[in-house]
Amino acid sequence: MSDDEDAPPVKRAVIFYGSLEEKERERLAKGEFGSLGKDAIKAAIESGNINIAGGDTFDIEEHISEHQAEVLAEFERRKRARQINVSTDDAEVRACLRALGEPVTLFGEGPAERRERLRNILSVVGPDALKKSKKDDEKSKKSREECQTTWYHEGPESLRAARFWIAQYSLPRALTRLEEERQYKAIPEASRTAQKQDLHKRLRSLNNFCSQIGDDRPISFCQFSPNSKLLVTASWTGLCKLWAVPDCNYIRTLRGHCTNVGAIVFHPQSTISLDEKDVNLASCAADGSVKLWNLESDEPVADIEGHGMRVARVAWHPSGRFLGTTCYDHSWRLWDLEVQEEILHQEGHSKGVYDIAFHPDGSLTGTGGLDAFGRVWDLRTGRCIMFLEGHLKEIYGVSFSPNGYHMATGSGDNTCKVWDIRQRRCVYTIPAHQNLVSGVKFQPSSGMYLLTTAYDNTAKVWTHPGWSPVKTLAGHEGKVMGVDISLDGQLIATCSYDRTFKLWMAEQ
Repeated sequence: MSDDEDAPPVKRAVIFYGSLEEKERERLAKGEFGSLGKDAIKAAIESGNINIAGGDTFDIEEHISEHQAEVLAEFERRKRARQINVSTDDAEVRACLRALGEPVTLFGEGPAERRERLRNILSVVGPDALKKSKKDDEKSKKSREECQTTWYHEGPESLRAARFWIAQYSLPRALTRLEEERQYKAIPEASRTAQKQDLHKRLRSLNNFCSQIGDDRPISFCQFSPNSKLLVTASWTGLCKLWAVPDCNYIRTLRGHCTNVGAIVFHPQSTISLDEKDVNLASCAADGSVKLWNLESDEPVADIEGHGMRVARVAWHPSGRFLGTTCYDHSWRLWDLEVQEEILHQEGHSKGVYDIAFHPDGSLTGTGGLDAFGRVWDLRTGRCIMFLEGHLKEIYGVSFSPNGYHMATGSGDNTCKVWDIRQRRCVYTIPAHQNLVSGVKFQPSSGMYLLTTAYDNTAKVWTHPGWSPVKTLAGHEGKVMGVDISLDGQLIATCSYDRTFKLWMAEQ
């Protein structure tokens, strides 16, 4: 080791210049402001590094307290979430999410994740939100049930009297019908089969017997008189015409309506025991008018007022005392012509009521609506005893069978359904036509066959109760809009959009 390496290090003197703060204070006290300092401050202000004029402050403590509040709120939410009990049933979890208006499931989400998501949602909105949504659902469900429930209101005293009268009228007729059914059942099976075969043979020989131009516009309705010697037609011109059958000779024009006539029907005792001066006919039109006619005058003898919308169909009660009308105001009405007042204004359909038919006994009435549903009403109690559900489109035709327990409906879904009132269900659906079924009609005397008409320009005959096709009545060049069968069973009448009506008769 050398001597130089052993020499101690030289101590250097520490130079102390004093405090810069003190020097700066001295300079400021003397009022020395250098140009360099002024320029530096000015440049700093312009660059935005120094804010002198704004006077804005930032409260650091307040910012820190807001952040702390958010963190504490999150901790509280997680604490509430841990205390919330959520069902382990995945179906119930889905139902709760649906009730809260949240997505039932997310992409890739499993039952555990879904349950945890529900817990987090409830920790935010509170468990009471689920109870409130359930109460709202129950209220809405209850209101829907109330809307679907058929309700009744107290009617006038005349309605009560009419119900008693209808009961006294219908019960003896029902006994007579049942007795006739027993007598028919007592006939040997071979004889009954032979009668059916003869009837079917006669139906297969049906031909167009007569064709007549009825008006300048489509013929909307036709009906035979009870003695089968007259035919009345209704037209879109507002005119109704009487014709003698089977020769189709013109008799009289009934003038009174000024718009499309929907239907015109004979009184059940007209041309049999009713005087020609009495009310023999009733008609309805699209303007809501209903008119009553006799067989002597071409002008109406009375008007029935009260409908505010289109009246599609009218029908006489078998007794001839009451008149039923269907209206596009979602209701049908029953008029007592002896009392000369409306005794029943029945609601129940959600759309316009199109067709109406009375039971042969007079105890029931059937209505078909544009809501695709039909209803059977008991006139003696006012209750809807049967709800006809099954058609996919509007019901345009309703008819009761003379046997008292079968009922047919025709619809815009191209089908005809046969209902059994005893079983309260549809027993058969006939794929009847290729277009809208505009009318249905049972044979009025025995109900051994059913007739349907449609907008495919044809009418068809079906056996009862087999419901097999027997004959297609083709000949119209337009939509077939109405059909009727004479009480003696000899003639069938059809009316069409082609402005004609045709009579069909079996070969002798």
